[in-house]
Amino acid sequence: MPTVNVDKENLFKELGKVYTTEEFRDLCFEFGIELEDDTSEKEMATKEMGAEKASEFSERGIYRIDIPANRYDLLCPEGISQALKIYLGQIKPPKYVVTKPEKLIRMTIKPETQQVRPYCACAILRNVTFDQFAYENFIELQDKLHNNICRRRTLVAIGTHDLDTLKGPFTYEALPPKELKFKPLNTDKEMNGEEIMSFYENHRKLGKYLHIIRDKPRYPILYDSERTVLSLPPIINGDHSKISLNTKNVFIECTGTDLTKTNIVLNTIVTTFSMYCKEKFTIEPVEVVYPDGTVRVCPDLSNKEFEASVKLINETVGVNLKTEEIINYLAKMSLDASLYDKNNTDRLKVMVPPTRSDVLHQCDIIEDVAIAYGYNNIPKTKPHTNTIGVPFPLNKLSDMIRKEFALSGFTEVLPLILCSHDENFAFMNRVDDGKTAVKLANPKTAEYQVVRNSLLPGIFKTIAQNKKMALPLKVFEVSDVVFKDDTYERKARNQRNMAAVYTNKTAGFEVIHGMLDRIMAMLSVNRVAVGEEGGYYIKESENPTFFPGRRADVYFNNKVIGSFGIVHPTTLEKFDINYPCSALEVNVEPFL
Repeated sequence: MPTVNVDKENLFKELGKVYTTEEFRDLCFEFGIELEDDTSEKEMATKEMGAEKASEFSERGIYRIDIPANRYDLLCPEGISQALKIYLGQIKPPKYVVTKPEKLIRMTIKPETQQVRPYCACAILRNVTFDQFAYENFIELQDKLHNNICRRRTLVAIGTHDLDTLKGPFTYEALPPKELKFKPLNTDKEMNGEEIMSFYENHRKLGKYLHIIRDKPRYPILYDSERTVLSLPPIINGDHSKISLNTKNVFIECTGTDLTKTNIVLNTIVTTFSMYCKEKFTIEPVEVVYPDGTVRVCPDLSNKEFEASVKLINETVGVNLKTEEIINYLAKMSLDASLYDKNNTDRLKVMVPPTRSDVLHQCDIIEDVAIAYGYNNIPKTKPHTNTIGVPFPLNKLSDMIRKEFALSGFTEVLPLILCSHDENFAFMNRVDDGKTAVKLANPKTAEYQVVRNSLLPGIFKTIAQNKKMALPLKVFEVSDVVFKDDTYERKARNQRNMAAVYTNKTAGFEVIHGMLDRIMAMLSVNRVAVGEEGGYYIKESENPTFFPGRRADVYFNNKVIGSFGIVHPTTLEKFDINYPCSALEVNVEPFL
């Protein structure tokens, strides 16, 4: 959860009351946030760097408040104080106004940006008055958003500029690194793209963002009409347009790879800090022109409409509230609710403001009613039915099989469910037909490319990493594998398998064969003649993972459910196993 530092004196001034620590902790709990600590800058600095170095820090009181990760509107003191005032009934939710200037400032997106960061959204805050606290909170909110919804600037990057130092219209372009040149923020030297990368390579804060565009053939960059650089997203702004306490008109640009998140970030900034405009809660829009000719005017601060059922709210929360009461509770959470039809008191029309991007479904509205009503106020009730929990049949069967393996001297292992493509196919002497394994679209490393459809690769890797252990090694796993299956809505299905591997100076085929017979006996499955039903039998296999002539398929009710045998030498070589092995893998689901 993100943590926001809030100045106590300013907060109490906004709320019109001085709270004790316990009183404010209770208020936070009721509202759905959490007071982590009551401290000061000096106290926090003392913990980090010692009393001597912390002597210059302020002793002014600070609340450290934990915020739900999806409540972007609460990531700064202004958002918290405004939300609490609405919750306490001191003010009504503000109405945000997008002005209609005679001529909109234009941002034109060039086609080259589509290869790097294709989206851009902009807005203007006019006649802003910042004091020191508001200015610091404005900068801090950008950092909080960068680390939260922006995913460390990979999805969205924010740039804020003094509009009076720039001249529109603006362009968003992508240029080769050597062709762009400007003075980065708080520097005196002009640099091109490559020099900027070298200059900030060891920078404590900015160095961690360089990888986002460093290897791109073109870097995104924003210009005004006189070719003055605004920023090099997602790395740094230009020094020319940096904002200060004296800035009156703020130009905000958000570039990103996700349009929805780009709009949410822009809306969060302008709705939160438009309170400092001369005309409160007014925002000037910007016209954004995309390469295909599409024109968007942003920000879009219109309310979103949701439908909610009074009956469902009461049933879910466990209360019996009247329609008017629910409307009042939603108002405490900044949601404007009303009836669609006065003759139907069950259907509510809920208008969600642009500050509440976390509301995505009726269940979010129900949660807000529960918060506003107070979780501690919900009456305790006994369940209408009395039931006794029982194990899930497949898990119960799996535990029985695990117990038999353990009693037979085998050790359970739990490898990862993801593996490389080669481990799943080539190392096992199998060919990928494209219809079996679920593959990751964008794997982070070569080790995690597919979802396994066999337990054996993981066990072989475990044995390879434990070659120093005394022989014999007897390991097993009872877990899920995954197969593509178009008959399912999700196009894939899980299957519970059991697998065991025995390794020693000799292959120990008889050990694995005996283990199969032992498991079948425990399951009360009799061995029958080949071709008969009502039991299991084994038949010579063509499984390439095992050695020819020393391999067999396991049949149950005339269907193949697995195989076992002596592992092929090429498989052992690829997994770097020096001793012969025998292995078994069987689908256990048919025994349910």
